[in-house]
Order: sequence, then C-alpha cells, then structure tokens
Amino acid sequence: MRLLLATWTLTRAALLLCVFKVFTVPGPDVTVDVSAIYHGWYEVLLTGSFPMDDVTWQYPPAAALAVLSPALLPFLEYASAFFLLVLLCDALALGLLLYAAGRPGTRAAGAWVWVAGVPLLGPTVYARYDLMVTAVAVAALLAGVRHPRVLGALAGFGALLKVWPVLLLAGTARGRATRRSWSAAAVTAGLTALVAALAAPGAFAFLTFQRDRGLEIESLGAMVIHVARQYGWEGGVELRYGSMEFTGQYVPLVSTLALWLSVLALGWLLVWRLRARTFAVHTPADAAFTAVLLFTTTSRVISPQYMVWLVGLAAVCLVFRGSRMALPACLVLVATGVTLLEFPLGFAHVVASDARGVALLAVRNGLLVAATLTAGWRLWRGTVPGARGGEAEAARVSPAGRADSPASAP
Repeated sequence: MRLLLATWTLTRAALLLCVFKVFTVPGPDVTVDVSAIYHGWYEVLLTGSFPMDDVTWQYPPAAALAVLSPALLPFLEYASAFFLLVLLCDALALGLLLYAAGRPGTRAAGAWVWVAGVPLLGPTVYARYDLMVTAVAVAALLAGVRHPRVLGALAGFGALLKVWPVLLLAGTARGRATRRSWSAAAVTAGLTALVAALAAPGAFAFLTFQRDRGLEIESLGAMVIHVARQYGWEGGVELRYGSMEFTGQYVPLVSTLALWLSVLALGWLLVWRLRARTFAVHTPADAAFTAVLLFTTTSRVISPQYMVWLVGLAAVCLVFRGSRMALPACLVLVATGVTLLEFPLGFAHVVASDARGVALLAVRNGLLVAATLTAGWRLWRGTVPGARGGEAEAARVSPAGRADSPASAP
C-alpha cells in the first residue's frame, strides 16, 4: 500500500509539473485546450448559453459542469483550478479502487493499473476533462456490484457528460439488475437533458458538430490514408472540428467504412447480449471494457485522451479476481504508453505520415485491435453457454444471474 501511494504521489507530481509548465514536454502544447478552448466555453456558458456557434463544442450538455467546475476554486486562475480538480478526480478514482479491493474476491491489481496507466498518457491526461468522466465510470461500475440503481444513475449522468458511459450498462445481469439499472439510467439521463434544455439554449447543438466530423489522423481507418500518402495520394491534413483530419479523395469512403465497422461492433455486442447467460460479479466491468474497446477502436476519431477511458475500465476489471481481462488490460497499458510517443512527442511525424509517425500509429492501433479481439473472445467464452469456459463459470453463478458472492448482493 505504501509503495502504491508513493508511486501515485510521484507520478501525479510529475504530471502537475508538466501541465504547470515547470517541465516542457516536446510537441504541441497540450494545455492550450484548457487555457484557451475550455476557458472560452466557460465564458460563453456564464452568459447563459451553450457554445452553439463553436464547432469544437462536441459534447453532451452535462459537459458544461466540467467546463464550469473551476468556478469552485475562484481564488485560482482557470487552468490552474482545472488541473487541480482533475487531480482530485484522479485521487477519488484511486480511493474507490482501493476501497473495492478490500472486499472478498477482489485484489489491488486494479489500483495498480490506475496508478501506472494514467501517467503513461503524459500531461494530456490532466489537460482534458476525460479523466473526470472516467472517475464517474469507475464509481458506477464499483457501486453497481451491490446497487444496480446507482450504476444506472451514474451511467445515465455519464452519458450526458460524454456519451460513452452508456456502454457501462451492456453487461448488467439479466432480470432485476438490468431493470433497475437501465430504468435509473433512463430517468437520470432524461432529467439531466431536460434541465439542460430548459436552462440554456443550444444544449444539443453538439449533435450536428459530431455528425459532420471526418476522419481523424490517429484513427484506425486513417491508417489506409497514411499508407496511401506513401504512394502519391494528394489529399491534405486540416484542423477541423477541433482535431487534425484528412481531407481529399477517398476520405469520405474510408470514413463511411469506419462507421460501418462501428455498426458491426454494435451488432456483435447485441448478439453477445442476447446469447450471454452467465453473469458473474465481474461481468459488468468486463462487458463495459469490451464495449468501449469496440467503439474506440472502430471510431473515426481516436483522440489521445480516449485512452484514459480504457485505463479506468481495465482497472475496474482487474479489481475482481475472476475477471478474464488481464491480457487486454496489459495491451491497453502498452498502447497508452505508445500514444504518448505519438502525441504529443511524435505528432509532427504523424501529421507528415512519415515512417516514424506511421510506425507509431500502426503499433498503437494494432495493440488496440489485439486488445479488442482478445477482450471480445474472452467475454464470449466466459458468458455464452457452450463456449469454452462458459459452462464452468455458470456453475458458480446463481440462476438469477448473480455470482454467489456477498459482494454481488443487490
């Protein structure tokens, strides 16, 4: 425990020194999003409106709470307050993981994944609000072990923060747990959306901006264009909708194919949900991790900060001794470290599609594909009747779909 806390303290101190620019990390200044973009949204939100004329605002309405949160520390300038609040969320997530590790059938491995994984992303992880959303997701999955309604409420609220936490509901046990969690999610999300719509105009302008996004240069689909550039492709790279995107011939086609790949991922997830019968105490975390891997890997956009979602969910999985996600979690940790090498350290090479940039992206995205396939295969084997290992696991799970463990009581 002392070693874990010491490691957390040292690594987080290093992150703070980077975002406060005591040390400068090579590459683009990742803190600009906070000091300029987030601060600009903050000023607009204070006027009583969402930033509906700013195409870089691509977030659900509850994201306004994260952007406005530095107001809780009025004695600090905006960016400093934001960084410290992200640090607080980081500490809260660690505290939840350590608390959960004290229950029967759990371990401290999840806390170690969080402690080690977050700094692997570099200063970017403290210069975006994604860690705040991940902390909500961690709290939701850990609370859901005993309180499905809390899982649902936090997942519903998280969905209004950044959409992806709705996937936390993918692995809830059939029957009462699903009814309670899904209904709580619907009510929470509905009420939050209603309050946002009544509070200020432009609450759902983000939907148009998200729809119009193109092919971001770090995505899996973009690898096709990176390779094409080596053979004379004449398109370009532009800053659009807040990220670097490819423009030119074949880009719309590749972008459409990426969307269909996400549709196939959704189809697989639905088939798994219909076929799954074995729901152990760790299944909701395993399923959420797999679902977010599926949609992150196939997305037209893979921003560096997305990796913290996967680190957080991997950490929750490894809290449970019965989880099958150790290997994909390790692959995600390695991919997170490679992400730091490509952004911000090697981003100029990625933009130029030179050998170093393409190699870094190929390794990172290859690791994500490997993690996704491994997680999906292990989730299927452990939950679908007839799959290898599924029936053996079923012997330890009650007919109601809950693991026979005190930690899984509703």
